[in-house]
Amino acid sequence: MSFSSDVKEELARQYSKSRHCQLAELAGMLELEGSLNAESGAVTLATDNMLLYEKYEILLQKAFGITASTEMDGRQAAKILAALRWDGENFMGIPLNERRADGLLVQQTCCKRAFIRGAFMAAGSISNPNKSYHFEIVCRTMDQALQLQELMAGFEAEAKIVERKERYVIYLKEGSQIVDMLNVMEAYVSLMNLENVRILKEMRNSVNRKVNCETANIHKTVNAAVKQMEDIKRIQSTIGFEQLPNILAEMAQVRLEHPEATLKELGTYLDPPVGKSGVNHRLRKLAEIAEKL
Repeated sequence: MSFSSDVKEELARQYSKSRHCQLAELAGMLELEGSLNAESGAVTLATDNMLLYEKYEILLQKAFGITASTEMDGRQAAKILAALRWDGENFMGIPLNERRADGLLVQQTCCKRAFIRGAFMAAGSISNPNKSYHFEIVCRTMDQALQLQELMAGFEAEAKIVERKERYVIYLKEGSQIVDMLNVMEAYVSLMNLENVRILKEMRNSVNRKVNCETANIHKTVNAAVKQMEDIKRIQSTIGFEQLPNILAEMAQVRLEHPEATLKELGTYLDPPVGKSGVNHRLRKLAEIAEKL
């Protein structure tokens, strides 16, 4: 199973005890995947996702005592629409999956959580965190996307909206914000799994950065040593070490004898020993002489 499927399976087992939260979650589902049966007037879900459908059925039973949506009549459907505040004249002719939930329905924090959970169950997905961080919910109208964006902002999640194939996708790209959204929807097991992936990725990235830094330093040191050897050999083959001051001649000879030594190690071979900065100063002098030659 995909990570997204794991999240939805966990959310499918998450039920609010309060009726107002159950209504909010139903609104989240129906706003994105709901429809009205033209013949019976029943409120249904246009989905092949059995997890979503089964949860929808259970929420109907808990909130309205309806045992099966397939047996819903017009009177029961009207009761649901009234409870979700979708029974006014303003909604005449507007498909169920293009409506926006009433603000009073998602006023409380717990109801906001439930609504986002329902919307994600109906039209959301999360990418495999081992590959990338991406959370999205696909809406049919910009109004729906803006409402979700506003609700998510209440939990300090800065979601963006993009239009894709005549749909409006609200999404998050930051791993930390996706973790927060899993917490909002109360998918705690998935949250811990994502956090474990994030920790491992951060550790790998940290190790890679250190290795790259050390490798760069090694390359820098090796390149500097090669240049020093070239400078010293040029001096040796042209004017010879005899033309150099004693301290520079000694430095040149020590570097030739210890081509792989660090500056600090080179200083210990001199008589008297010299620190790293002293060695570096003498090698720069040799480089200047070689440059003139």
